[in-house]
Amino acid sequence: MFFILSKLITTLIMPVSLICMAFILSYIFKKKKKSLQLTGVILLLLLSNPYLAHTVMKWWEVPAIHIGNITKPYPMGVVLCGVTNTQLTPKDRVHFQKGADRIIHAVQLYKEGKIKKILISGGSGSLLHPEESESSDLNQFALMTGVKKRDIILENKSRNTHENALFSGKIINREKVNGKVLLITSAFHMKRAQACFKKQDVKFDVFSTDLYTGELEYTPFDLFVPNVGAIKTWTILIKEWLGMIAYKVAGYI
Repeated sequence: MFFILSKLITTLIMPVSLICMAFILSYIFKKKKKSLQLTGVILLLLLSNPYLAHTVMKWWEVPAIHIGNITKPYPMGVVLCGVTNTQLTPKDRVHFQKGADRIIHAVQLYKEGKIKKILISGGSGSLLHPEESESSDLNQFALMTGVKKRDIILENKSRNTHENALFSGKIINREKVNGKVLLITSAFHMKRAQACFKKQDVKFDVFSTDLYTGELEYTPFDLFVPNVGAIKTWTILIKEWLGMIAYKVAGYI
């Protein structure tokens, strides 16, 4: 039930949903038409501003570290899924979305001897297709790049970050991992992942991937012209913030 409710509530509070609701409500509540339409316009301008979105995202993301700074190999790298589309066809390949850096960088870390094993954590995050497993897709990709089968461990039951941590923690204990593991996920997602893994008493260091921000320079033109990419950035941020709140209420973090 928590899984279904979280999906529905998140959808309703997304930036595009809020903007649409403001304009729709302006036609339902005639007396407040102008104020609701003004609200919609203000939301659109604020949420489509690239500079504002970039600034907030940069504050939220956990910075990446240089691979060269990892001097001692980790016994295991834990890769969180959420980067493929399991419903696309044909099924003879992996269909990546933004965030593929999670597994690509994990493979690089493995090849450079920075991690000895790769634990891929993720079942299905879909309400309609619970049988689809993202970890199977990433396993297919890792094998294709030359990672040895014996060095890959799959966790294919989790549907969210809480379950990633819960089920991965059990596997880490089962495998009797000595020392910290390396937690690998997107920079925007790392704070929630950290909180969940700490709750499960997993010892780890973090390796952020898939950064949305960098040392970008903005012109005065960028500060005022709306950009659809900014709305996407806010969508990601709001989803993460809602996730943190929901997880706190549910006792997951």
